[in-house]
Amino acid sequence: MAGRAPTRTIEKELWADGHEVIVGIDEVGRGAWAGPLMVGAAILPKDKRVNGVRDSKMLSEANRERIFDRVAGWCDTWAIGAASQEECDELGMADAQRLAARRALAGLAVRPDAAVVDGKWNFLAGQVPHVEMRVKADMHCLSVAAASILAKVTRDRIMRDLAASYPHWSFDTNKGYPCPLHKTALQGYGPSAIHRRTWVFMDHFVPWPGVPRVVRPEQPTLF
Repeated sequence: MAGRAPTRTIEKELWADGHEVIVGIDEVGRGAWAGPLMVGAAILPKDKRVNGVRDSKMLSEANRERIFDRVAGWCDTWAIGAASQEECDELGMADAQRLAARRALAGLAVRPDAAVVDGKWNFLAGQVPHVEMRVKADMHCLSVAAASILAKVTRDRIMRDLAASYPHWSFDTNKGYPCPLHKTALQGYGPSAIHRRTWVFMDHFVPWPGVPRVVRPEQPTLF
């Protein structure tokens, strides 16, 4: 398994600052054209380690599947929250990600008092008392890397199962993400029931005038 192993450095900093229960958070599926958006949440024990944990993008699908049960059993508690493709279209991706995160946190057996999130956007505002945002946390922070594996494998399994009902779009291999075969299928068959109809790909890869892109109404703003 390639790449430098993530560490508990960030978790140790938060423990030293007085935080007791720290959850690693990562999302998968934000860039997909079909299927759900999912957020993984993982709380790790302080005194045990599982070898081979990496950011899920650094592992092959086979290696992610191989390590999934070990990671799941190692966590003190973990959960996955999802926002369906309908919710992504109705709410927009930012609010859909907040919803999936809320569902993930609700599925945990304990309430965290701190979270580590990959990136610069705090989509947990108001849900966890303290949120530590770190770029590339999925590569460097052990709990976020664990969350990324749990979320990625869970979503991949769902997309493989859905592929049986929607064989033309090859969701078993592309998991709803754009690729040449996926784009060709959209041009030939149009969108499936699990495609995100508000996305701009509908304008470029679906040539049928009877299947237009859905335009989501602008949400009210304070500014």
